[in-house]
Amino acid sequence: MVINFSAYKFTPLGDLTPLRDGLRAFCAEQGLRGTILLSPEGINLFVAGARPAVEALLAKLRAVPGLGDLTPKESVSAEQPFNRMLVKIKKEIIAFGVEGIDPARRPTPKLPARTLKQWLDEGRPVTLLDTRNDYEVRLGTFRGARPAGIRHFRDFPAAVAKLPEELKSRPVVMFCTGGIRCEKAGPFLERAGFRDVHQLEGGILKYFEECGGAHYDGECFVFDRRVGVDPALRETAAVLCYNCQMPLTVADQQDPAYVPEKSCPHCAGKSAAVKANE
Repeated sequence: MVINFSAYKFTPLGDLTPLRDGLRAFCAEQGLRGTILLSPEGINLFVAGARPAVEALLAKLRAVPGLGDLTPKESVSAEQPFNRMLVKIKKEIIAFGVEGIDPARRPTPKLPARTLKQWLDEGRPVTLLDTRNDYEVRLGTFRGARPAGIRHFRDFPAAVAKLPEELKSRPVVMFCTGGIRCEKAGPFLERAGFRDVHQLEGGILKYFEECGGAHYDGECFVFDRRVGVDPALRETAAVLCYNCQMPLTVADQQDPAYVPEKSCPHCAGKSAAVKANE
C-alpha cells in the first residue's frame, strides 16, 4: 500500500537553496517520489511512499520555521503514482501572476467541509464557485456549482470580470482540489468587490474524506497517474487520452471515437489536438 501525501502552507520561507538540497537528499534516501515546490511564499507538495517514509518527511518539514503546523491530506493507492522525485524552487507555489495577493497575511475565511455539507443540506442560498480548470470539472463537481470557465488558473482574473455583478453581494463558496488555488482566488475575489466569500477548507479531497459524496456528482481529477478518485478516495477507472490528455470517464472510453493511444471523443478527427492541461 502506498500513502499519497499532500500539503501546502503559505508562510514566508528563507534559505531555500539549502532547504531544497536537504529535502532532495532526504526524499531519495527514504524512497519517496512526487513533487515539492518551495517559494518565498511557502511550500506545496504531493509525494507518495511507504508510511514510515511519509511520516519521517512530515516530521522533517515541521521542524522548518513556519511549517510546524503543516497539515497533510492522505489517500492510498496500490501502486506508486509518481515516476520520480522533484524538489524545485519557484517564484510562487501556485502560479497566479497577480501582485499583492498574500494568503499568509490576508487569507479568505475558510469553511469546514462539514459546515458546507450542513449548508447544502439546509438548502442555503450559496453560490458554489469551482475555481478549477475546465478539463478537471469534466470528471465531477458539486451539484449546481458554477465553473469558473478557465483553461489555466492564471485565466481566473479574467473569468472573475465576467461573473454577474449581483454575485458580489451574495455568499460565495469557492472550492478546488485541495484548497491551494482558493487561497489566492479568494483574496482576488475580495479585491474585485465580492463581499461574502469563503473557501472550502481542504478542498474537494478533504470534503470527500469527511463527508463522502453528499451533494457531489462524479469523481475528482488528481494530478498523478491515478487520474481520478471517487468520494471514498479510491482510484477510479478514468484515464487520460494519449493524444490530447483530456481526462476520460468510463462512458467516454465506451464511445466509438475512443481509440487507446490514438484519440478520444474530444480530439478524434482534429488535425492538431491541443493538450487539455497545457
